[in-house]
Amino acid sequence: MSYFQKEFECMPREKIRELQSERLVWQVKRMYERVELFRHRMDELGLTPDDIKGVDDLPRLPFSYKQDLRDYYPYGLFAEPLKNIVRTHASSGTTGKQIVVGYTKNDLDMWADCMARQIYAAGGDENDIVQVSYGYGLFTGGLGAHGGAEKIGATVIPMSSGNTQRQINTMVDFGSTILCCTPSYAMYLGEAVNEAGLRDKIKLKAGIFGAEPWTEDMRRAIEDSLGLKAYDVYGLSEIMGPGVSYECQCQNGMHVNEDMFIAEIIDPDTGEVLPEGEQGELVFTTITKEGFPVIRYRTRDICSLNYEQCECGRTFVRMNKPSGRTDDMLIIRGVNVFPSQIEEVLLKIGEGITPNYQIIIDRENNTDTLDVNVEMTESLFADDVKSIERIENRITSDLRSILGLGAKVHLVNPKTIARSEGKAKRVIDNRNLHD
Repeated sequence: MSYFQKEFECMPREKIRELQSERLVWQVKRMYERVELFRHRMDELGLTPDDIKGVDDLPRLPFSYKQDLRDYYPYGLFAEPLKNIVRTHASSGTTGKQIVVGYTKNDLDMWADCMARQIYAAGGDENDIVQVSYGYGLFTGGLGAHGGAEKIGATVIPMSSGNTQRQINTMVDFGSTILCCTPSYAMYLGEAVNEAGLRDKIKLKAGIFGAEPWTEDMRRAIEDSLGLKAYDVYGLSEIMGPGVSYECQCQNGMHVNEDMFIAEIIDPDTGEVLPEGEQGELVFTTITKEGFPVIRYRTRDICSLNYEQCECGRTFVRMNKPSGRTDDMLIIRGVNVFPSQIEEVLLKIGEGITPNYQIIIDRENNTDTLDVNVEMTESLFADDVKSIERIENRITSDLRSILGLGAKVHLVNPKTIARSEGKAKRVIDNRNLHD
């Protein structure tokens, strides 16, 4: 069975715009009638649905924000009555009131299509055994990947996250061929598999990893530890969940499912749409979603779009891996720092350290401090003090070169940094505790 939807994924660009225009007009009219906040913002701009003729009019429409979901918690932004909502998902709410999103039956079918495209693009089909090790429940990861695997006809193992030894035993005994989880958990699984001497016993050929940022060096480390090809999948609950965009085997950007979503890049400060190829904030509009649609949702992710046809034959626009988030950016002593920059430095070192690290920001005497704790390998731990100091000095030098500021680097004992079975907690910012 082929899940390569050529009528969509290889559609000529002009046809994509025609389809998007038709669906955008439908969605704007529908939301104006059903979503009070959207109608209010349209009215403030002096716009009616009749003013929107197609994609060219998209920049005229108002933005939407994560705070909107909190302000209208839980169901205030739904465009369907609850009797038509067959599932809800929600964020953890660790940084404020949780956000809630809803799906109709048709929404779930489209979401499954999105993830099925990703699995197929990673070489999967009905002969594969997909181990889903994202968390199930209110988090969108587990059920999102699960739906896509079922759609393509694969055998699904709904493991959820946690219980690492059981994950590995299942991987070996059931013959899992595709793994779906967060990249940080994939790193942990790879470490555990190799420590158990089971690297030759697993049959994984591909991994689909998302829900948190990761670097190309981390991709190579995962591929080396688990013997698979690692694919990036992008998504967020506010838009759909995992599968909004996906990597093909060319791995030169993630194809946005443009028959369902319109992507824009804007200047994060002015809100102006940027020319093709420029880097800025990623904005999404859902043009087929029924239960919880959004217009021009500001993701805060920083990336660029590539509209050239991919070597795989797909014409869907490709988004480059986000370089960071406007709301994840750390300002330390007046310098803009993204955690991904620190991770990239650490993974390039390789020698003597593991991929497990933690960034700690604090404030002393009104001055910000930056500490980076990095786990040593067992071999370096058993080595002499001078070897440890040499690597600490190298990391310190490389971080200063990349970040433009000094950091205190501490190589800590093996297995002293807590492992994550979901999204990794890489940054601890203690400055708010003193404000």
